Amino acid sequence: MPNSATPTHCPYCALQCGMNLTPAPDGTVEVSERADFPVNRGALCGKGRTAPAVLSSRVRLTSPLVRSGGTLVPATWDEALDRIAEELSRTRTEHGPDACGVFGGGGLTNEKAYTLGKFARVVLGTSQIDYNGRFCMSSAAAGGMKAFGLDRGLPFPLEDIPKSGCVILVGSNLAETMPPSLRFFTELKENGGTLIVIDPRRTKTAEQADLHLMPRPGTDLALALGLLHLVVADGLVDESYVRERTVGWEDARAAAMAHWPEYVERITGVPVPQLRETVRLFCEPESAMVLTARGPEQQSKGTDTVSAWINLCLATGRAGRPYSGYGCLTGQGNGQGGREHGQKADQLPGYRKLDDPAARAHVAEVWGVDPDSLPGPGRSAYELLDALGTDIGALLLMGSNPVVSAPRAAHIEERIKSLDFLAVCDVVLSETAALADVVLPVTQWAEETGTTTNLEGRVLLRRKAITPPDGIRSDLEVMHELADRLGVEKGFPTDPEEVFEELRRASAGGPADYSGITYRRLAEENGVFWPCPTEDTEVHPGTPRLFLDRFAHPDGRARFVPVSHRAVAEEPDEEYPVLLTTGRVVAQYQSGAQTRRVDELNAAAPGPFVELHPRLAERLGAAEGDPVAVVSRRGRAVAPARITLGIRPDTVFMPFHWYGEGRANTLTNPALDPTSRMPEFKACAVRVEAVER
Repeated sequence: MPNSATPTHCPYCALQCGMNLTPAPDGTVEVSERADFPVNRGALCGKGRTAPAVLSSRVRLTSPLVRSGGTLVPATWDEALDRIAEELSRTRTEHGPDACGVFGGGGLTNEKAYTLGKFARVVLGTSQIDYNGRFCMSSAAAGGMKAFGLDRGLPFPLEDIPKSGCVILVGSNLAETMPPSLRFFTELKENGGTLIVIDPRRTKTAEQADLHLMPRPGTDLALALGLLHLVVADGLVDESYVRERTVGWEDARAAAMAHWPEYVERITGVPVPQLRETVRLFCEPESAMVLTARGPEQQSKGTDTVSAWINLCLATGRAGRPYSGYGCLTGQGNGQGGREHGQKADQLPGYRKLDDPAARAHVAEVWGVDPDSLPGPGRSAYELLDALGTDIGALLLMGSNPVVSAPRAAHIEERIKSLDFLAVCDVVLSETAALADVVLPVTQWAEETGTTTNLEGRVLLRRKAITPPDGIRSDLEVMHELADRLGVEKGFPTDPEEVFEELRRASAGGPADYSGITYRRLAEENGVFWPCPTEDTEVHPGTPRLFLDRFAHPDGRARFVPVSHRAVAEEPDEEYPVLLTTGRVVAQYQSGAQTRRVDELNAAAPGPFVELHPRLAERLGAAEGDPVAVVSRRGRAVAPARITLGIRPDTVFMPFHWYGEGRANTLTNPALDPTSRMPEFKACAVRVEAVER
């Protein structure tokens, strides 16, 4: 291994923080500061600092495993790959291509996501492919497409945030989910700007706010509409901007005017004076932003909720202007790139639509296949998982752990167990991998080169820093070998730069155009913002800031989308009188498959808990640390009580990183947004019970 530092990026959240990796003489890998990367300027959270711990053979998979007699036992690569190919081939022959499913992940590099989508459609011929990013920011993507004609998490770099006059942060606890980003909001306040946080909990992020609104979970749509009502009533609409740069205002205005302040207060629990103060703080400065995260998006009306917040930005002239606009704080490491290049059920590379004949023709030409051979759109993530064992008999899964992360998780676990065949590619033996018939150990971030796209739309180069252990192969090698066994000998290279060169051609001319981005540019320029249609940096250096001249609709105008409040899919009642909301803690990440194997992180966050208000705890007779049960119509979870004044009395909170009796997603509701197909993770009716131990 080389003994010098390799500049690369963290494997976890969508900040994709820069770091340096240096192999140590004892075989470990040291992380050091990389101050030249503008997103984190050298700062790292505990997850990033300890990321090399998962590289250890003590915690990772080091050999293929094949189920024999009910037990997973070590096998050779040929035995494992042959078994997968045989089962996929048998399923296709007996039940048709759509009986084979493929499930990807928002942590896969762009090269892997691209190849996985191509593998599903060209090798298997199946429409049944989606990925866990559907659970991340699909509602924001749908809302952005409706309003702007383009979806990119942030239409501006993070460095613009401190220059804004006001930021409304809706449903994000970034102090814990992406700590290095907090500095941009601290600088915002130091520069005289205002931070407004909207969250039903008094989180570490909310503690930094100038104003904290605590709405009832699932009412963010009504809140945004109430603010827009006040903007209209107080004469704060930017009439010239609305006239020159938008369409659809009259219908959106009429919908908002049905949500007067006192009505919104009854729905949300946010007092009218706070609504008025929010409007004042947002409208007074020359520039302002709204940034949403999973809170408003993971709802059965998440797309409409995002549309309502975008309408607020458009009505006040805040979108497509310097230091202003709507943006989404993407969660997963490659949640942005992961959905741009084909592993989503309805998309082809370059963010093209699978049902667009021109898009199909372009991509088919790059792939060397007949456009008519490409299947149409398939099921969304939850619907795909729900169909396992019935319509779908065999599943190839990469980089996801739905046994922990999916809503109604106990049901999804049973659907996975009902499969005829499950193959999993992963770094560790996750709870989902433990149910597989074949498990393949694959390389991870520090052991491979590839690109990711962070929450700003900045395409980045992760560099290989160390050599993987013997017996470990990359996901690209896995797909190459499986394609060969299934009769497709060409088109699945194992070199990531070769894959990226093909991705560039496939994305050319699409909404997410990467055709001007090369590995050389990524290395020299510290990342390139898409769209970037040419390698000539003088002609087009990339696009850090979108929409300054026009929006992406053919007429260049943004669309108002008229929306109205509606209740959560499952309102509290006498049997289930409390609302559950879920989220993350700073020391764990997503399903915890990797972070729960790091001693330092487990010491900081050893297990699940139930956060509840003292009034609710008193009614239960529960003290701090006592076990309590949270029960929904889908199941029961038990965890220690954490009693705090920082949560609404009608709400409880659970983090979702753990399996077992404290699995929060046993409880969550799979009610789907009609547009984005996002499940309603953030609000479901529960009751809370004391537990005798």
